[in-house]
Amino acid sequence: MKNRNRRLDIALVIAFAALTVLPWYRTEGGFFGFDWLPDFPGDPSAAPGILQIVSHGRWWLAVIVFFVLLCGIARFIRDHTRRGALLAWAGGFGLLLLALQGLAIGFTGWSWTISEMLFGALSDGQPSMGAGAVLVGLVFVAMFSFGLAERGVMKGDAFVVSAIAMLVLLVTVFVFYPIGSMFVGAFQDFDGSFNPSGFLTNVQDPSVWSLGCLGGGERCGVAWRTLWLAILAATGSTTLGLCFALVATRTRFPFKKGLRLLTVLPIITPPFVVGLALTLLFGRSGVATQLISGLLGIEPGRWLYGLTGIWIAQVLSFTPISFLVLIGVVEGVSPSMEEASQTLRADRWRTFWRVSLPLMKPGIANAFLIGFIESMADFGNPLVLGGSHGVLSTEIFFAVVGSQNDPSRAAVLAAILLCFTLSAFLAQRFWLSGKNFATVTGKGDSGQHIALPRGLSIALHAIVIPWMIFTIIVYAMILFGGFVRTWGLDNTLTLEHYIRAFSIGFRDDGGLAWTGVAWNSFWTTMEIALISAPLTAAVGLLTAYLIVRQKFAGRDVFEFALMMSFAIPGTVIGISYIMAFNLPPLEMTGTAAILVACFVFRNMPVGVRGGVAAMSQLDKSLDEASLTLRADSFRTIRKVILPLLRPAITAALVYSFVRAITSISAVVFLVSAEYNMATSYIVGLVENGEYGIAIAYSSTLIIVMVAIITGFQLLVGERRLRRENRVALSAEASTASARLGQEKTA
Repeated sequence: MKNRNRRLDIALVIAFAALTVLPWYRTEGGFFGFDWLPDFPGDPSAAPGILQIVSHGRWWLAVIVFFVLLCGIARFIRDHTRRGALLAWAGGFGLLLLALQGLAIGFTGWSWTISEMLFGALSDGQPSMGAGAVLVGLVFVAMFSFGLAERGVMKGDAFVVSAIAMLVLLVTVFVFYPIGSMFVGAFQDFDGSFNPSGFLTNVQDPSVWSLGCLGGGERCGVAWRTLWLAILAATGSTTLGLCFALVATRTRFPFKKGLRLLTVLPIITPPFVVGLALTLLFGRSGVATQLISGLLGIEPGRWLYGLTGIWIAQVLSFTPISFLVLIGVVEGVSPSMEEASQTLRADRWRTFWRVSLPLMKPGIANAFLIGFIESMADFGNPLVLGGSHGVLSTEIFFAVVGSQNDPSRAAVLAAILLCFTLSAFLAQRFWLSGKNFATVTGKGDSGQHIALPRGLSIALHAIVIPWMIFTIIVYAMILFGGFVRTWGLDNTLTLEHYIRAFSIGFRDDGGLAWTGVAWNSFWTTMEIALISAPLTAAVGLLTAYLIVRQKFAGRDVFEFALMMSFAIPGTVIGISYIMAFNLPPLEMTGTAAILVACFVFRNMPVGVRGGVAAMSQLDKSLDEASLTLRADSFRTIRKVILPLLRPAITAALVYSFVRAITSISAVVFLVSAEYNMATSYIVGLVENGEYGIAIAYSSTLIIVMVAIITGFQLLVGERRLRRENRVALSAEASTASARLGQEKTA
């Protein structure tokens, strides 16, 4: 009872402070800029919630104060069942009404006609929520969770209930609310009024759905071009990734370490850099183009600029990712099943086709899905190589920032893109549902994988070796392109581009001056990435803990909703964030917060899957021993689980950090003059024709990423897994239990 009262007291103190000493609405310059302090508390823009009600006529906030008071009354009820019920109802309704009044009242008054009909016109509106409103909302979530815990939900574990409630709230606010706002935006006019004509016009636009290319006439619509490109890119990258995985695991290929090294490159490469390298090779002034033109006397063409060039760039970018997905699946096929097939006199080709390949279906389906979604979301390569053959991602971009300035068209195109990716996501789950592909069990499985059929092995080497050479040449162009003055016109070696980007000087007072043009975006990128990476890892691992270790109603729906955000392309995330967070109740456009939120919830599904895989390897007896000694779930996670998950934590941090630096499809919509990310800055250089500086900046980012990944690997070292028997596990659990017991006693 004492602990329950203490956490309630802390929450009530926070709510009181949010209502009395913090600005209720968003302030110019941000809360942590503290520009609001001189105007606090009298100015309406910086006044706390209580003064907004009393002095500035915002009577609707009194309802929020009423529900906070109800939570305070619940503090003094001794019957935990009645107290839990009051807390749950007060917290739930308080949060609901806070959200409704934020949505219903905008800058000038009511946002909804029905509200004005019911309550009459308002003389004044309200700005977006600020620190006070957000903090009260979080307190309502905590009160709702405490109430459910006191009524016995999740065995009365307030931490678990609060974690579930908080994650549901965050996913609702930062995933489903933006997507919903995007769909609503497709039916709105410029002034926000309902107008379905824009939606109907854009949905029926022949430039979106035309099939003229099938009749040999005009080209097909942008939707079909994007879909066809995604299917080709996913098929190509999955096929090549499978070839790489088979060569790495089933042959005596002498350069396997080099093959694995190539898998790291696209992860640490900005997504449009491959397109730039292809331009340096096969563009009108490219090395290969000029060489062929000189030898054969052929006029340089523009074949690279279109769907062909985009496809080559995407297959180059996504093949190593498919390889990473597939290599574990190929290695996981049971050797004993292949040996059993050969024992029944099946030859190597029949064994591979009828036994091995079908067991790889989950990996093949996942690799295809990743390639499909990545192709749909790809923005950089189509921007560099698309020419007049735009795809949905670039069309959305130009509908927002181009001369069209048509938010309704951008919303419609984003909805089409989302429908394509969600359809692929659901089709993959349906295809794999109800099927069992397990080959690794608790029983020993000795033996070696059978050798590939000779003809297949020769064919795989004939595909893999040229592709490796081609990939190496492409990345060599990326590094070399930054050291020539003007590629194709003046190939004089120079450091001019690196000096312009990253020069350093001295101020009059003797301090360093970052005079290079790229330093501002570089430091901003590092700052945003360092903030978002630990948040992404924390949210992902906490979600994984709830999925693996806790049983609650709707767990499968909860997991599916979280993983569904993986199927939302970055382009859709970017445009939906603009439409959702540019107006009340939450206004974040142009701030660092919107970039951090985008990275956290864009990369969260990967952290969740990695955490689930790592958590599944930990025996539940460790948790049970801790809980038996009356440690709560939070203490169990901190003292028992997290120390055993250090490699998974490191992997999540590295992935989140790298993705925050190399992301472009969502970032390009969300950057501002104050917070301009590296990838967006490089896109601006490419649009202005400054290829040398763009390549120099990209090469620097690649080197920084290699250094960071190497540093993390040296810090953590290799993870060596060993199989423990039940006696060893019991001993380990007893040790952990004894340690927790001593701390509890102390």
